[in-house]
Amino acid sequence: MLKGLYTAYTAMVNEQHRMDTMTNNLANASTVGFKKEGATSQCFSDVLTVKIKDRSDGHHAYAEHIGRNNPGVKIGENYTDYTQGSYRVTGNTYDLAIDGDGFFAIEFTNKAGETSTMYTRAGQFTLNKEGYLVNEDGDYVLDNQSRRIRLNTLLDSKIDEDGTIYQNDTAVARIGITDFEDYDYLEKYGETYYRPIEGARTTQANAVINSGYLEMSNVQVVSEMVNLIAITRNYESSQKIIQTYDGSLEIAATQLGRV
Repeated sequence: MLKGLYTAYTAMVNEQHRMDTMTNNLANASTVGFKKEGATSQCFSDVLTVKIKDRSDGHHAYAEHIGRNNPGVKIGENYTDYTQGSYRVTGNTYDLAIDGDGFFAIEFTNKAGETSTMYTRAGQFTLNKEGYLVNEDGDYVLDNQSRRIRLNTLLDSKIDEDGTIYQNDTAVARIGITDFEDYDYLEKYGETYYRPIEGARTTQANAVINSGYLEMSNVQVVSEMVNLIAITRNYESSQKIIQTYDGSLEIAATQLGRV
């Protein structure tokens, strides 16, 4: 079989994966605290170099045969761009934006009722009817001691740059900010949540909390649109390659046999 068909096919699959990533970025261009993602690719030579000595599959006693790999492109890994997004002024005391590194700690409860700590840059908070500080999904914001923050709903609040919350000029709580040594040990959950995986290590956060602001998505719409156009062109090029091969095979099957 012609190897070019496989090469063009893998290119189309890879471009489709990139397209899915970029469209998700565009869909969340207005989502508070969203961090855009990117997709990587691996060429056949890189994959081949690994596979020659690869015994990680576990299904065979020996490394995989080179012939099982098709020339072309291989989908790599997605990555998250943690650069800071722009600020939006809201004037709401409980809308918070982190200037610097770090994440808000959130007590998250899944549909099964299991509770865990998630981390986010989305600081769109409010007080519920019991006086607890929660995000827009109703999950509890945690303080620097990993406890829920409860305030007096009848009193005005003021939040300093270090996250200390004052009511009647008295410090009543301090918002917890957690940072990590290596963000590669963070796993994305949903659109704005992150959870640490095995090997993650926390570190002292060097950040300032700005009350009355929200950190918006770091997606640059124009850049993403340019990338989408490039992806579309690449996809169409691979389609034309397959069409060319298809025409050649049709000639070989219907005309050359008559000669």
